[in-house]
Amino acid sequence: MRIALGCDHAGYPLKTRVRAVIEALGASVVDCGTDSDGSSVDYPDYAVKVAKIMLAGEADRGVLLCGSGVGISVAANKIPGIRAGVCHDTYSAHQGVEHDDMNVLCIGARIVGEELAVEIVQAFITARFTNEERHVRRLNKVLEIERAALAGEFTPSRRE
Repeated sequence: MRIALGCDHAGYPLKTRVRAVIEALGASVVDCGTDSDGSSVDYPDYAVKVAKIMLAGEADRGVLLCGSGVGISVAANKIPGIRAGVCHDTYSAHQGVEHDDMNVLCIGARIVGEELAVEIVQAFITARFTNEERHVRRLNKVLEIERAALAGEFTPSRRE
């Protein structure tokens, strides 16, 4: 398995440990930056980098880190084909993959401690989509929403 790993400056302090966990599980890491916590960078840039690597088939899943996990998740979920979830517990991390085919894990580096982050990443990496009928049916509905959005069915109205 190949994992695209990206973070902003707030997620950087956790990045090295997360990388080590991913590699210890036998997966390879595609490092999408950032490479420092020294200067402020913008989380959407790293969500895009991870998504592009995944959509090009160069990674199977992604892990994104920012301060809360929320901003980077919002940005990642704007990209068709990405199903990102903020997980600050192990249950959500594996259940998101098993039931929802979540392909990007987002963690708030300022929210969870290092040891919990390790367990969350392990739960995400080792989980597999169940392919149970009810989960496939729900995933297909999510994919249909994505197709409709790409077709322009969800355009905001203009307010003057």
